[in-house]
Amino acid sequence: MKLGVVGLPNVGKSTLFNALTEAGAQVANYPFCTIEPNVGVVDVPDMRLDVLGKLYNTKKITHAYIEFVDIAGLVRGASKGEGLGNKFLSHIREVDAILHVVRCFNNKDIIHIEGSVDPIRDIKTVNLELILSDLESANKQIDRLAKEARTLDKEAIATYELMKKIMIILEQELPVRSINFTKEEKEIVEKFFLLTYKPVIYVANISECNATLSTNVEYINQVKEYAEKEHAEVITICAKLEEEILALNKEDRQEYLKELGISQSGLDKLVIASYKLLGLQSYLTAGEKEVRAWTINIGTKAPQAAGKIHSDFERGFIKADIVSFDQLIEAGSYTKAKEKGWVRSEGKDYIMQNNDVVLFKFNV
Repeated sequence: MKLGVVGLPNVGKSTLFNALTEAGAQVANYPFCTIEPNVGVVDVPDMRLDVLGKLYNTKKITHAYIEFVDIAGLVRGASKGEGLGNKFLSHIREVDAILHVVRCFNNKDIIHIEGSVDPIRDIKTVNLELILSDLESANKQIDRLAKEARTLDKEAIATYELMKKIMIILEQELPVRSINFTKEEKEIVEKFFLLTYKPVIYVANISECNATLSTNVEYINQVKEYAEKEHAEVITICAKLEEEILALNKEDRQEYLKELGISQSGLDKLVIASYKLLGLQSYLTAGEKEVRAWTINIGTKAPQAAGKIHSDFERGFIKADIVSFDQLIEAGSYTKAKEKGWVRSEGKDYIMQNNDVVLFKFNV
């Protein structure tokens, strides 16, 4: 799963990307510092793995992960090819969700491409270019859909009517994700490949000073109010501070977070929120060789979850022996959990849960 880090130039995108991935993407005080997208893989924080690792005295711990893509800054007119517009739009089309970084700090030493700090204007600038791109795409599809609807096929008519509904929203300069779709409509919309249907988290990037500064609070509140209208989430982060924290070793990081009175870094919160945004969860496997989190979509059934490990597991699925993480830890071992009757056998229709520790049985 890929998340694209987007925004105007010089809002802190590459700084955030570096903090997320420790990838060392170039950061500079001029537009289009990023041209080709930088890509980095980030572990999803999961304290359960460390606990299981100690319980099983395991040799290896493997986290679930998300891929982040640092995409070139977008400018007004990108949908018409301004700046690196065409490249930006093609790169964003390839990601599953968007982290939209918004500048919520004043700093005269860092150039703003529009000449001043205005979070809502900046959000609208990026969103408008994506909306215009979607409108162009919708206009190309509508004639074909109208032709198909004239056959009086029910599905074709429903698809055509839905596209008309989407075009009305886009013409109002609103993103497609602001529409409350039914489950059936969502299945159709996904086939349109529209940029503004992609889920988004707005990342309010504040100054190093203080999250409670009046200017920061004002900017953050503006972003939250805007995001609420389109069913988007907002996370406040100081990308520069997070980058500095990551320069420390792991022990010093925890100590520094304690000094700041923070239990979890902003980046950890962002990665976890991104994971949820994509509708993902993890089930766990544990043993002496490896403790591991396996990424699946929420709602995945046991055989398909087993297939994440190996296709043979899904093909020859017999059952899944499952114990919840909390009960396993309370019991102190898998054997004791089994003695207490906490290990249960589930079949092909079982829907996996986030806290499941699983042993799959299969035969090929």
